[in-house]
Amino acid sequence: MTIVTNDTPAHVDPQSRLATVPDSSRASRTASFDPADFPVPSGREEEWRFTPVDRLGALFADGPASGHLERSVQLPEGVTLTDISGEQARSLASRPPNDRAAAQAFARSGGAVRLDIPAEAQLEDAARIRLTGTGGEPVFGHVVLTAGRHSKATVIVEHDGTAEYSEFFSVEAQDGADLTVVTLQRWNDDSVHLGQHQALVGRDASYRHIVVTLGGAVVRLNSNVTYAGPGGDATLLGVYFADAGQHLEHRSFVDHNEPKGTSLVTYKGALQGETARTVWVGDVLIRAEAEGIDTYELNRNLVLSDGARADSIPNLEIETGDIAGAGHASSTGRFDDEQLFYLMSRGIGEYEARRLVVRGFFADIIVKIGVPEIVDTLMEAIEEELATDMGTPA
Repeated sequence: MTIVTNDTPAHVDPQSRLATVPDSSRASRTASFDPADFPVPSGREEEWRFTPVDRLGALFADGPASGHLERSVQLPEGVTLTDISGEQARSLASRPPNDRAAAQAFARSGGAVRLDIPAEAQLEDAARIRLTGTGGEPVFGHVVLTAGRHSKATVIVEHDGTAEYSEFFSVEAQDGADLTVVTLQRWNDDSVHLGQHQALVGRDASYRHIVVTLGGAVVRLNSNVTYAGPGGDATLLGVYFADAGQHLEHRSFVDHNEPKGTSLVTYKGALQGETARTVWVGDVLIRAEAEGIDTYELNRNLVLSDGARADSIPNLEIETGDIAGAGHASSTGRFDDEQLFYLMSRGIGEYEARRLVVRGFFADIIVKIGVPEIVDTLMEAIEEELATDMGTPA
């Protein structure tokens, strides 16, 4: 844990594209809509040192984007989806991009798609967007999601097919809103997906962001939260299952810049197969003005076979002594042979015993997800992974 005692406030020059903050803070990283403000990553930078940047060159480079995603949409009554210009998107964005990939997504997407949930709307059905890759050419996307005051809604974004895709997803949960955003990655094995999901949580608003990553050659998602008023609550949940040859990387940054807010970050992943690789980096910043904060972040990884590797790095910066609670936990462990022996000693076959242990590992976070159709999809996918990698029972 890093304790930062610098009381110098962040400063934003309205005439500048860049926000400036003390160099000691996580928030000192560049934030800008202009890709030129970010050098092309070499892999030596702190924020890119785990990522296979040599496989991402097409998403960092300038030039036209030739790829395409097929889009299908299901919207509840009252919810609208419209195409807007880049300037409109910039004015609506909750915060600027924080890395070159996200800035390229903003600059090269040719505008944005705006999903608008009206104030006071109480949606029983989820709004759904499905994006299907049609080839390996680079494609860039920008989505602006606004949940109006005191609305309640769930938005599900699904990804499949083959693509090299970079996205900037900007979310605003206005005062008193109750918003759940689910992003599901079931790409083909040759796909690449980079994304920044940036949320602004209003006064007394509740925001839940759920990530389920099960496919893709390289997937790197940043889930970030800032607050627009006191009393905001953010819950970030993630589940991932990496196979041989996959690199699945999840990062979160919760910027507590308002008082009396809460945040909970919980990610769990399993790895199976030689060269399976996962990365989780969780950053929480409690600024000097953010008194009365309660925050916790947790990451757990289950390694099911030799040759798989999981990196897990929680970071906590605190600039005030007036907090309700702050903590983190992280662990990576191998399959528990004692649990396996216990189950097999009671007449359960090895395949079924291993399956039960893995299901138990994911059970508590799956309960937290609470979106029945996503839970069902996730459990089916985990069963498929286990059947494929562990072998079907005799």
